[in-house]
Amino acid sequence: MNLKNILSTIAISALTTVGVITGYSSYEKSTHKDNPNFQYQAGIPSNYKYAGFFDGNGNPTSGPADFTQAAMAASPTIVHIKTKTNPRQVNNNLPRQKNPFSDLFGDDDMFNQFFGNGDRQRMLPQMASGSGVIISEDGYIVTNNHVVAGADEVNITLSNKKTYTAKVIGADPSYDLAVVKVNATGLPFMLYGNSDEVKIGQWVLAIGYPLNLETTVTAGIISAKGRALGLNRDKNGDRALAVESFIQTDAAVNQGNSGGGLINTNGQLIGINSAIASPTGFYSGYSYAIPVNIVRKVVNDLIKYGSVQRGFLGAQFIDASLLSDEDKVKANVPEKADGIYISAVTSNGAANAAGIRKGDIIRKINNVNIESGSDMQEQLSNFKPGDKVNVTYDRNGSSNTVVVTLKNNAGNYDIVKADEMIDKLGADLVSLDPRKAKEYGMAGGVVVKKINKGVIDDQTRMKDGFIITKANGKDVKSVEELKAAVGSSKELKVEGFYPGTNELFEYPLILE
Repeated sequence: MNLKNILSTIAISALTTVGVITGYSSYEKSTHKDNPNFQYQAGIPSNYKYAGFFDGNGNPTSGPADFTQAAMAASPTIVHIKTKTNPRQVNNNLPRQKNPFSDLFGDDDMFNQFFGNGDRQRMLPQMASGSGVIISEDGYIVTNNHVVAGADEVNITLSNKKTYTAKVIGADPSYDLAVVKVNATGLPFMLYGNSDEVKIGQWVLAIGYPLNLETTVTAGIISAKGRALGLNRDKNGDRALAVESFIQTDAAVNQGNSGGGLINTNGQLIGINSAIASPTGFYSGYSYAIPVNIVRKVVNDLIKYGSVQRGFLGAQFIDASLLSDEDKVKANVPEKADGIYISAVTSNGAANAAGIRKGDIIRKINNVNIESGSDMQEQLSNFKPGDKVNVTYDRNGSSNTVVVTLKNNAGNYDIVKADEMIDKLGADLVSLDPRKAKEYGMAGGVVVKKINKGVIDDQTRMKDGFIITKANGKDVKSVEELKAAVGSSKELKVEGFYPGTNELFEYPLILE
């Protein structure tokens, strides 16, 4: 075969190959255009083109952000919190057994325990740890209430290994938040972000001291918002007034991360890590953080007032999507209704005063869409009694917007300070002397040194010298802890004893 024939054969083969490929491609497009499993794609769809993943020429941009700068900025503001809870020694009424060696050796502790003479139940101190976030250069730190609740000692270790003894400034179990303070200045602190701007799929970092390790940084994405888990309780142990609207993330969080920071890629605080979803107690997929917009409001209130100032709508509600078909028909609610269905309003509440009625469906608060009870709690948590909010609701198919002036839980606009509530007791109160506490077998308490004119005198037969050990079911070891336990509650139950007796007394009080 000469050269001319060879070249002709090559040219014909090439043209045939191109034709077959082109024809097959056209055939594949026409054949599979209705096949959902066919992966042919042409061009860049608008949902990707305008999302920042591709440049103007259709080329992919860089991958996920580098987290090193955010971690570097935030890590020095995360602290390790270690707590110690002294044993709660309980007196018993059993007769003392004679120690036969007491005349020779005195009331030695070892012999007393051997012969059962110890008149107090002995237990070891409980040690625990968690994390916290420095929020001011003069030493204010935010953490979870459950990290410091009931602790006799709170110690803080900074990232530079310096340690401090901390004081609990205030706490609220309804939000599971607490503020502690160390005597220091010039500390690094974390900047607040805006949790309302957090988006599903956004990269985040969790920083804390898990499993007693050193500062640990983990990364993940926001997987959901507005989650309610039913974990929080108020100071009386009830869920009704507890606030939950968690940010859900898949950043690894373990025991010890509680109270640590959830940050965005700019190193700003967007949440306080609070809980994990796990059958084992260790991370297995999801963790939950309290949104920083709630945190900021609670922290400011605890520092300024000693208790959280909550603005209430004065209404009972349920997610409209949870109504049964029968209830929707009765209430004239659309079949696919979103928002919050108002099932009742209180006569002296803020909603009733603004004209909101049973059967209305709240859609927005201050132009923020409300799709669940958690969403509404989160928005209302930003306000105190007396603040005005715009509420948009549907009634019989028509949309309405009204201005609602929020009230406190008592139905008025008062700002309640913890000190004001304590003053209503009408008594001189002092923290129990540590030596006396040890003598009584107690971790601490509050001595009612002198009863003056006030609630105690009007409502009880309490006598001078009574020692308060619990308030609303919570252990109190100092006047400061009593103030925190009382908060803004209108009802108070104190428990304690009189020196020289083993009998416990309870006194219910109404703080009007």
